[in-house]
Amino acid sequence: MDHRNHLDRIDHTHDAIDHGDRTLDALGLAEAPRDHPLSYPGVWPEESGLLDGDRLLPLTRLTFPGRVPVLAVGSNACPAQLRHKMREYELSSPIPLVKVKVTGLEVGVSAHVSGMGYVSASPFRAPGHTRELFLTWLDPAQLAAVDASEGVTAPSGAYDRVVLPAADFRIELESGEPLDGAHLYVNRRGVLHDGTGTPRTHPGQRPLLAELLAESPRLRELFGSTPEEFCSRARGDRRLCTAGTRLFAAEGRTTASGLEKYVLGQQTGSPGTGASFSPPLM
Repeated sequence: MDHRNHLDRIDHTHDAIDHGDRTLDALGLAEAPRDHPLSYPGVWPEESGLLDGDRLLPLTRLTFPGRVPVLAVGSNACPAQLRHKMREYELSSPIPLVKVKVTGLEVGVSAHVSGMGYVSASPFRAPGHTRELFLTWLDPAQLAAVDASEGVTAPSGAYDRVVLPAADFRIELESGEPLDGAHLYVNRRGVLHDGTGTPRTHPGQRPLLAELLAESPRLRELFGSTPEEFCSRARGDRRLCTAGTRLFAAEGRTTASGLEKYVLGQQTGSPGTGASFSPPLM
């Protein structure tokens, strides 16, 4: 079955039904972190939905065979950010976002400074821990676009895409049905720790930057003393972001995510990557 066409048929069905105003603006989901770095990771939906251009429509199903399930731990669960990424690569096919419960993962802090002006999220292994995340079901072109945006296709990129086996991680749909594995982006440089060697969790951009700046005089020298200054200086300055990333490592702030073993030996370009895109500013 052509699942792009299947989603198009879902969309046509929704066009015939009055769901009220389901635009991202009306739902309070229109602000993207790439435009407002301090809002990172952006606003996530309250429920599963089908992102179709400027609308988030109700879903009629939770799985989409033929598409690739990819867990989102940061701004990839923000509809406005996803909309930006798709438009950047001139893609218009709808994207299902499905709420799931994941056991074995927690959301940490990437050990790098993004050229978008923020310090992004990255997962780390947390056996026995369960939390809600969103699963994006991507067609080959969409997957290639998100891969490029995460730096998977660039030697100096920030992330690798891995497959999490169901034997190690339970991913449960809202129906209670377990999913047989999913893909995930793992930071190549590891994650930041809390000072004890334990990965720190991502509290949101403003409190995170306030904590990091308070802890490091050298970081304040590079990025200023406030979250606002940090974002302003970092945004678009690749050289400065690289310096900040190196400082994290030099100050001993980084630690392993515990997910490294899933990277080794995996071919992150398959299955279903389709076309290859050049990465935007990261």
